[in-house]
Amino acid sequence: MSAAKKTLSFEFFPTRTPEGREKQTVTRKQLRQFAPEFFSCTSGAGGSTREGTLQTIADILAEGTPAAPHLPCIGMTVEEVKSLLDTYKEMGVRHIVALRGDIPSGMGAGGSGLRYANELVELIKNEYGSHFHIEIAAYPEYHPQARSADEDIENFVRKAKAGADSAITQYFYNADAYFRFVDEVQGRGVAIPVIPGIMPIASFSKLTRFSDTCGAEIPRWLRLKLQSYADDTAAIKALALDVVTEMCSRLLEQGAPGLHFYTMNQAGLSSTICQRLGY
Repeated sequence: MSAAKKTLSFEFFPTRTPEGREKQTVTRKQLRQFAPEFFSCTSGAGGSTREGTLQTIADILAEGTPAAPHLPCIGMTVEEVKSLLDTYKEMGVRHIVALRGDIPSGMGAGGSGLRYANELVELIKNEYGSHFHIEIAAYPEYHPQARSADEDIENFVRKAKAGADSAITQYFYNADAYFRFVDEVQGRGVAIPVIPGIMPIASFSKLTRFSDTCGAEIPRWLRLKLQSYADDTAAIKALALDVVTEMCSRLLEQGAPGLHFYTMNQAGLSSTICQRLGY
């Protein structure tokens, strides 16, 4: 299939060492061959990785690719949020991933700052107009802290209607969950593009740890198949590449506007999938 008209983006996390920064530069060079719409960079809640995120965003911009910093608002005052947005604007950033973020240990959800992502979206729109393209998070299999499926959908609708331009989903391995989610939010009046987040599988143990934390489901058949390979890394990667590529192909063929890859600062698996898809 041809993916030429579909958007593509890749996510990184900030590194703490010169060696990690150099490796990330090489990784981005490899992925730039696919002409991504942007590279994004995560940021710890409460500004815990702020300097690293700023450095990574500056590196991406210097390389000539649009950059999209994650901006988790929990643990930050309104003044701190606006100061960071001003910095990003001065740097030339035009794309923001607006998030609530994880609540830091020992901190309540209250305080003087913003509490929810919809408040952050409203602030960005009110203060900066259309300067920033605003991405929000979506959870096809529901946020792990949601009290009910309906509440989670309503939270997404609230964020979207606050002024978001598009959304990126948590990763998943069940395409039907994505299509059901899109149908449901469109039925509630949300028309923004919802871009599937894709997590290539390199390690079964890491995948289960991530998935248990974020609430992403590993289908039982896939979990058992991967378990059966034990420590056979090559077999795990081969099966995972086939499974993820087939899912991505179905997503694109049935209407997904593009793909957003969670790279874990590695180029290999994401590159192989993109090549197989025709990017």
